[in-house]
Amino acid sequence: MVDLESEVPPLPPRYRFRDLLLGDQGWQNDDRVQVEFYMNENTFKERLKLFFIKNQRSSLRIRLFNFSLKLLSCLLYIIRVLLENPSQGDEWSHIIWVNRSVPLWGLQVLVALISLFETILLGYLSYKGNIWEQILRIPFILEIINAVPFIISIFWPSLRNLFVPVFLNCWLAKHALENMINDLHRAIQRTQSAMFNQVLILISTLLCLIFTCICGIQHLERIGKKLNLFDSLYFCIVTFSTVGFGDVTPETWSSKLFVVIMICVALVVLPIQFEQMAYLWMERQKSGGNYSRHRAQTEKHVVLCVSSLKIDLLMDFLNEFYAHPRLQDYYVVILCPTEMDVQVRRVLQIPMWSQRVIYLQGSALKDQDLLRAKMDDAEACFILSSRCEVDRTSSDHQTILRAWAVKDFAPKCPLYVQILKPENKFHIKFADHVVCEEEFKYAMLALNCICPATSTLITLLVHTSRGQEGQQSPEQWQKTYGRCSGNEVYHITLEESTFFAEYEGKSFTYASFHAHKKYGVCLIGVRREDNKNILLNPGPRYIMNATDICFYINITKEENSAFKNEDQQKKNNVPRSFYHGPSRLPVHSIIASMGTVAIDLQDTSCRSASGPTLSLPTEGIKEIRRPSIAPVLEVADTSSIQTCELLSDQSEDETTPDEKMSSNLEYAKGYPPYSPYIGSSPTFCHLLHEKVPFCCLRLDKSCQHNYYEDAKAYGFKNKLIIVAAETAGNGLYNFIVPLRAYYRPKKELNPIVLLLDNPPDMHFLDAICWFPMVYYMVGSIDNLDDLLRCGVTFAANMVVVDKESTMSAEEDYMADAKTIVNVQTLFRLFSSLSIITELTHPANMRFMQFRAKDCYSLALSKLEKKERERGSNLAFMFRLPFAAGRVFSISMLDTLLYQSFVKDYMISITRLLLGLDTTPGSGFLCSMKITEDDLWIRTYARLYQKLCSTTGDVPIGIYRTESQKLTTSESREITSQSQISISVEEWEDTKDCKEHGHHRGNHRNSTSSDQSDHPLLRRKSLQWARRLSRKGPKHSGKTAEKITQQRLNLYRRSERQELAELVKNRMKHLGLSTVGYDEMNDHQSTLSYILINPSPDTRLELNDVVYLIRPDPLAYLPNSEPSRKNSITTAAQDSREETQL
Repeated sequence: MVDLESEVPPLPPRYRFRDLLLGDQGWQNDDRVQVEFYMNENTFKERLKLFFIKNQRSSLRIRLFNFSLKLLSCLLYIIRVLLENPSQGDEWSHIIWVNRSVPLWGLQVLVALISLFETILLGYLSYKGNIWEQILRIPFILEIINAVPFIISIFWPSLRNLFVPVFLNCWLAKHALENMINDLHRAIQRTQSAMFNQVLILISTLLCLIFTCICGIQHLERIGKKLNLFDSLYFCIVTFSTVGFGDVTPETWSSKLFVVIMICVALVVLPIQFEQMAYLWMERQKSGGNYSRHRAQTEKHVVLCVSSLKIDLLMDFLNEFYAHPRLQDYYVVILCPTEMDVQVRRVLQIPMWSQRVIYLQGSALKDQDLLRAKMDDAEACFILSSRCEVDRTSSDHQTILRAWAVKDFAPKCPLYVQILKPENKFHIKFADHVVCEEEFKYAMLALNCICPATSTLITLLVHTSRGQEGQQSPEQWQKTYGRCSGNEVYHITLEESTFFAEYEGKSFTYASFHAHKKYGVCLIGVRREDNKNILLNPGPRYIMNATDICFYINITKEENSAFKNEDQQKKNNVPRSFYHGPSRLPVHSIIASMGTVAIDLQDTSCRSASGPTLSLPTEGIKEIRRPSIAPVLEVADTSSIQTCELLSDQSEDETTPDEKMSSNLEYAKGYPPYSPYIGSSPTFCHLLHEKVPFCCLRLDKSCQHNYYEDAKAYGFKNKLIIVAAETAGNGLYNFIVPLRAYYRPKKELNPIVLLLDNPPDMHFLDAICWFPMVYYMVGSIDNLDDLLRCGVTFAANMVVVDKESTMSAEEDYMADAKTIVNVQTLFRLFSSLSIITELTHPANMRFMQFRAKDCYSLALSKLEKKERERGSNLAFMFRLPFAAGRVFSISMLDTLLYQSFVKDYMISITRLLLGLDTTPGSGFLCSMKITEDDLWIRTYARLYQKLCSTTGDVPIGIYRTESQKLTTSESREITSQSQISISVEEWEDTKDCKEHGHHRGNHRNSTSSDQSDHPLLRRKSLQWARRLSRKGPKHSGKTAEKITQQRLNLYRRSERQELAELVKNRMKHLGLSTVGYDEMNDHQSTLSYILINPSPDTRLELNDVVYLIRPDPLAYLPNSEPSRKNSITTAAQDSREETQL
């Protein structure tokens, strides 16, 4: 260390600034040398160049002074012409000599000296080795012509009245203006529109041409008509506009020649300028120009960033965004890197959108384009991913970069981001609202297997609608279904609400039941003022506070509602019911008009505070039912809640102690130890005590632990849930978690089989090996053998996920072609199988379970077209596969992100409903089925009371299944003819013996659905039936037997039986049993639909499935009883057994 310090030379004794300037004798022996950099910029020429050319601000000032100088010279020329009095002389003397006063001459000489000096100086500074390049420039030549004669006249006084074409300085002024604009852009570091520059240049060119022509004609006609400046202006305008009145014409040959030259110049210069302007105009139309700063500061706007804009995406966004009244004055700025599509351009030319939507072609990664969109002043920025990309991960990476760029440019702008892959979600945690497509998709498809049509329920809730769809339809189910689809989720503070203010200090279930009974609204959740977490149905122990924010389902929000009691209703003769059929409860009619809803209130003055007293069941039901439904308590009784069966599991209570012990050893409840991606919410699930070896997860391959090679060999007690996907992505993990949640009863857990095109990776297997009864198999739905091995013949649900490799196609809507055809094949082979399909485009729903000659489907197609013409955003809602929840498209959930701009809680509520997030104390979505033993409840209001008073459940809707009715004349004719056919068959059966008749009767029953599917076969059988009905008594025995034999042979050749034989033969070839294959079970004669928040007087029907939000079972565990049986391992069931009605 000492050696190093000794090597450093000490500083000189005097180290001052004066020594650096004057030198120091003490430094002469020092080896260090002072080096000065950039010495080339210290020369006199470089300093001048820096001031006149390089420095933007000083150069701008110089050019502005030069521009003003040229305008002044033109103004002096005009003054000279106006003050001149032409003298007498020969013809050429009037052209060569002019009358110029001494003061005017002095000013022009001064201007000429300054202009010439500046021109020579700039030529010297810009000199690059070629002197002729500087001399032969047109601006330099014009300067010499206009300045040198005045300078010569200083030394030669007789030339003071020499004519000098000073008006040509207008072209130098135009040149200075162009340079000044360029310097202005450089000085303020801002790029103005090139279109503005080109228009300015064109206008200046026209002015220069006209001014040159005016001055030239006026001067040359001094020896002719002696025109003044106004007459010359009139002549030029008439000539250049090609009107040519002829009242003013040039007389001298020189003026005529000048006019010819000017017209030729105009014919050359102006078309070039117009061409450049037209090109820039077309380019501006493509790029979209700019969003003005003044408009951004005075008006509100949002920015939509997409990688490619399709017409469906645009219309979904605009229809949902502008469906809210307070957003009508917002502007939408679209920032897209691609050129505007033809269809998009056509739509944006519609006056309704052209005034509010601005398309900008640009990239969100460029600050210039973000500045064009005025991102820093935007109210929100929506960043959408391109789901049609083959590489969805690459699409997510582009979305992440866009989000980062926007956050860097405008940190205060709220971000609404759509991401595709869940593993990429943690990169954009800073965004205000994020929707992960695969998370929502798989969770929704999983709940469809437990709660039918959950996808349709969520889709209807997140779409904005007035409930006017289907009101012109003649069918009652379409009217009811369309009206209930207008229900949405709204929020309001309790103390400010008319719906809920009176329930302050009372339990949540009491408030929910009585608000629905009185106003027809369904209270589903609350949020404390000091807490950000939303609680769905926190249960009867939750006491409502004045500052609580209430979330409810209704046809419109309370602020747009008017209230009328029964007395006003009777005076106004308001109809009492929307629904047909008798009812003992008062009817709550909802009248929707122009965003305002009038809700009829019932008079509750004669009611008791504890709730209504319902009549007892009749006809012997009293003996097996409780005498009445218990009232909903204002404040929950602790003892009654503990005795409630919210935490009981009947299936476990009825087992023997040995079975209990084995069950407890087999499954445990806890959080999954391994998550396949960062950002997944922890969910309490059924888990295995030890993870399953990876070899045992393969369904169709035996290993050293088991010898099973197909699903049938496992002997599962419950039916399978099969998921057909291309790859085992991380989003598939969200399909398994809701089906293994802790509140699902263990006896009702369905085995899950993943039918994958590609083998899964080890990370995914690590995540699923802890879940019970989860298997995978490599195969495809294209292969019948793979379907049979994975157990499709005894599966409860078959979920077909859209494949990523087929999402992009040359024709957009053809992306679903392979999926639709494969599902149609499954539908024909296994008609009893419940198939849930995901599509890329919602418009392709009409091809699901397609039957070309089905009259009812054709009628629904016409209804869809009418609803679309009326401007409905849910025109596809009446398609039977969508209404029944058998088809789903993730693009329908795009509205969830759009709606969160107005309702910032919608994403949180949807995640809670789907089980993606679990908040302590928050309930979960489940369902129960109405059986014959439950029909004594009669109405939805009584069911609401029964659930709230016992289990604390809150019903939110009904999934109803009805028999399909054919309403067309053709269908009525077919029905009548079918009845004739049946009667004839019965008449033929009486001739045979009972055994033979019994055999044929079974055969007819098995093929009746086949005839309904094949119009040709049905038409032939109907023709035979009519023949038999007319000639039956006259037929001989041989003729009847011959006809019967023909019909039997026709039945044997039916397509349904051929398909069934094909499936059975393949099963036998694979060594599978054909016992469980039910090829004749068909559900095509039924239709299903959803009623969201139906009216309290809605009648319950057999097989109705009621959607429930059940309280969190763990919230009722008493702290004093940690050892209570099944305190952790039990959960509330979602079947009819747990809800004792």
